[in-house]
Amino acid sequence: MSTTEVGRKAERAAAAYLDMRGFEIIEQNFRRPNCEIDIIAKKDGVVHLVEVKYRRNDDQGGGWDAITPAKLKKMRYGAIIWRDETKWPGELVLSAVEVTDPNFQITGFIENVY
Repeated sequence: MSTTEVGRKAERAAAAYLDMRGFEIIEQNFRRPNCEIDIIAKKDGVVHLVEVKYRRNDDQGGGWDAITPAKLKKMRYGAIIWRDETKWPGELVLSAVEVTDPNFQITGFIENVY
């Protein structure tokens, strides 16, 4: 399985997890130059821009370890681009889902990565 296929499976697992918790999936794989948002979901009037981090194992650290200051900067940039394009007037939250092991288990969800 290619890394793209693995990433898509992890994103599908994350989207299903969010859906089961009452989030409405608005969009997936929002891509623009210098930014990407894996999942855009809404709950209780708040839009969550969700980063999905997959790790087959923790040999190189967990998914949370990959949310570095540089990654947060890209996430903030993506939020600005999405807000500008959609004219969303409400609250935006940067969130993350951690997916692990070959069975794509959800091991964590952070509603605000700050």
